[in-house]
Parts: sequence; structure tokens; C-alpha cells
Amino acid sequence: MPIKSGKQYTDRIDRAKADIWLHGRRVSEPVSVHPAFRGLVSTQASLYDMQGEEEYKSAMTYASPVTGDPVGLSFLRPVTKPDLERRRKMMSLWAGRHHGFLGRAPDYMNTAVMAFGAAAGLLTEHNPQYADNMRNYYEYCRENDITLSHAFIVPHSGRLSTFLKTLEQPEAARVIEKNKDGIVVSGAFLLATQGATAEEILIFPAPLPSLADENPHAFAFAVPNHLPGIRFICRESFAAGDSPFDYPLSSRFEEMDMLVVFDRVLVPHDRVFLYGDESLASSFIEQSRFHTHATHQVLCRNIAKTEFVLGTVESMIQMLGLRTYTQVVEKAAEIIAALETLKALLAASELQAKPDRWGTMVPAPEPLYTANFLYPKLYPRMIEIIQLIGASGLVMIPGEQDFLSPAEGDLSRYLKGIDADARQRVGLFRLAWELGASSFAGRQTLYERFFFGDSVKVANRLYNNYEDKDMCRDKVSRFVAKGIAPTSGHTGEAGDDAAKQLHSQQIKKRRKRASEQS
Repeated sequence: MPIKSGKQYTDRIDRAKADIWLHGRRVSEPVSVHPAFRGLVSTQASLYDMQGEEEYKSAMTYASPVTGDPVGLSFLRPVTKPDLERRRKMMSLWAGRHHGFLGRAPDYMNTAVMAFGAAAGLLTEHNPQYADNMRNYYEYCRENDITLSHAFIVPHSGRLSTFLKTLEQPEAARVIEKNKDGIVVSGAFLLATQGATAEEILIFPAPLPSLADENPHAFAFAVPNHLPGIRFICRESFAAGDSPFDYPLSSRFEEMDMLVVFDRVLVPHDRVFLYGDESLASSFIEQSRFHTHATHQVLCRNIAKTEFVLGTVESMIQMLGLRTYTQVVEKAAEIIAALETLKALLAASELQAKPDRWGTMVPAPEPLYTANFLYPKLYPRMIEIIQLIGASGLVMIPGEQDFLSPAEGDLSRYLKGIDADARQRVGLFRLAWELGASSFAGRQTLYERFFFGDSVKVANRLYNNYEDKDMCRDKVSRFVAKGIAPTSGHTGEAGDDAAKQLHSQQIKKRRKRASEQS
């Protein structure tokens, strides 16, 4: 089937009846009506409805190469720069609807399976069937508009158990059996965000070391999230209530994070994309350019989120009459500078895009990885600015019921703002509280800090993919070579010759490295 509607999304989620545990109880009611999930399901349903609306359909879909039916544009494999622009506009439309608060909106994993499917040729040498499985799964997701979750992290106890041989039962996730029907997997994975509100889950952990010929910890596969043996254990819900006045963000955008446990789960052979090869698992993530394609989507989301933060701050400044306070204006200018930096990096990534070895147009990684490096530092600062400007106003925020009580008269008299009544002012500050100081806010800030890994991993990814650092070093080498040339004879020519020789050596090294990577 082609693109699905919000109702079809909701019906599929409810029919799945996944094994979900929250607050010590198994979730028995349909996910779409459970207080912890219904706000997110409703928001995500509206995203799917957008694809079919006449206003958006041409900008959010394209003709399936198989059936000709409209399919989601976030599945599009870009082969030209205009393709990248089309994808970006589509992803920005969805990001504008959820204002960047859904870190696992459907287009994130749609982008991931596109990247993996386009690079499936890497798997051919190891096992041609794995390559076919990967391509077929990408097509399946695209043609059925599958909502996909994922888990890429092994819990700390699992990582330890590969080294602590005294454990009676090692906790590391692994393949415990391989038979005619598939592979049998046991273990647990983090961080299955939206595991309960997706139809399927992609499992692709960083492989742990093993001395076996086939590493049982090296695998990648995707399965429906309601298979026997799969269990989702939720963290505490931050959806504090349904009122959009009291909880304007968490009532709509609370994404549940989960520990997903596999207890002897049979993964059919046609859903296995990789098994046993630790080196291939690592190189496939890198050479598929997963992080590059995913960051293109993430940067669209981060721009929408930064625009929302700026809008909140500007609303507070106007309501409190703070535009003449230079220290406040300076803080708002920080957010403006952050926003324009992100927009420039996104534009640069598309302008400098190049096709990879399979003909997929890949955004330039340098601007994107720069954004990955900056945003975990920019976002906490933006949240701090909300706290500094809001000050005590973020604390004194009565609720919707207070305005329906006899206390309404006092609230209306004493809590009004400039050109705003008390209900409008309190509504804005309840939004600022959820954005800047609530449990929902804390989770959002932590999420942005570690979205693509810890700061060291993110820095290494930027450093190792930034080839212009060699060019910058060469400039300095040539400059220094001129200064250390022999004092007799033709000093300038000797310095130039030394610099040219050094520059030639660096070019050869870069060409060799590029050849090896391709």
C-alpha cells in the first residue's frame, strides 16, 4: 500500500499489541488511548495525515518506482542535488509540525533505511542474501509506510559481561542459535525510543569483541515489535497531563524511551542484514554514510526547534517589556546567531554534496558534523537563557483549573503582562517551564547532549572527516618552510621547493586515503 493516513497508523499500532511494561504493570489498553502514549500517537498521526492532504501531497510524496503510487518523500534515495532539496523541504514540513521535539519522528528511520538500502552492495561479498534482504527491507518500508523504531546500544552490564568471565549467565546481547528458520537472539538493547509507538524495530548494536569465527555479538536485523519474546520496559512517563494549557509540550510530544528485551526471539533469515562479521558491521555504518544522511534530517529538526526556542524567548521579552534591556537583547542575539549558523551549515551541506560510489547524492559531511558538534553545546545554553529571562515567572505558574476557580479574579489582576491578560501570560510561562525546567525539559536537554553519542565520539567524527585540516596544515608548512630555508643561495626558491615537495606528499597521502575509502 502507499502512504498511510493517521487513522491507519493508529490502527496498526493498536493491533500490534506489543508487550509493554510501564510503572510495574503490563499495558493492557490500546496504545493510542493510554495516557503515556496517546498525545504522541495523536501528533504522529497528524504527520501521516499531512502526506495525503492536497496542500502538502506534492511536497511530501513521490511516485513509487515499483507501483507508481505516492510514497513518503523521506524514503527517497537522492541522486541529484535537487533531490536533496526536495527531501529537506519535506523533512522541514514535518519538523515544523512537531517543532523539533520528536527526535524519532518517522523520517529519521526512513532516512536510515534509505542509506542502508542504497549501500547494500557492501554486504554482497560477505553474503549476497544479506544484501538482498537489506534492499528488500528498504522497499518494504517505503511501499508500506512502516513506522520504525531502533536500538543501537547494548546496556553497560552487557558490555561488562564479555570481560567478566565469572558471570554465570553473560548479559551481552548475542545470537544463541542459528537454525534453518533464522537466528535466535537473546539480550537487551537501549534506547528504543518510540518502541511502543512504532510497528517494527531495527536492531544494529556496535559489536562487542569475540574470539569466535562468527562473532555472536555482531548482527543487524529488523522485526515487528510484537514478536514472541520481545518485551519493552518503559522509563517513567513525562506526560504529566492532557491539558494543552498546563502541559503544552509533554501532552503532545512526549516520546517514550525503553529498554527492549529479547528472550530467545527467532529472527527469520530474510530479516537478517548482517551476522558474525565484526569488521563489516563497523564499516557498513561508516560507508553507508548513515550518520551523514541522518544528520541532514536531524539538522532540519534542530532548526525547527531553535526557531521555536527563539519564538518563546521573543514572546517573553515582548510580554515583560524587556526590549530596552541590553543584557536581555544580547541573550536573544545568541539564539539568533545559533539559528543562522545551523541554517548556513544545512545550506552548505547541500551545496557541497557529492555522489558516492553507488550514485547516491550525499550531503557534505563537514558542515553536518560541525552542526552535530555545536548543537549539544548550543541547546543547553538556549535553555539556560529561557531560565534567566523567565526567572521567578517560571515558578509562579497556576494551572488551568485555577482560572476556573474563585481565585480567577486575583490571578487576572496580578499576573497580567504587557498587552496580554493573565491567562495568556501564564500560558506562555507554562510553555517556558515545560521547555526550560520540567522533567520533559530535562529529558530533551539530555537527549540533545548525547543524540549522536558522547562529545568525544562526535568530535572524532568531525575531526576524522574534515579533510580541509590537511590543507590548512599545508599552508602553515609552506609558510614555515620559507623561514627555515638555508640562509645562503636562493633562499626563496629553496623554501618554495621544500614547501612544494611537502605539499605534493600531502596530496598523495590524501588521494591514497580517498582511494582506500572508496
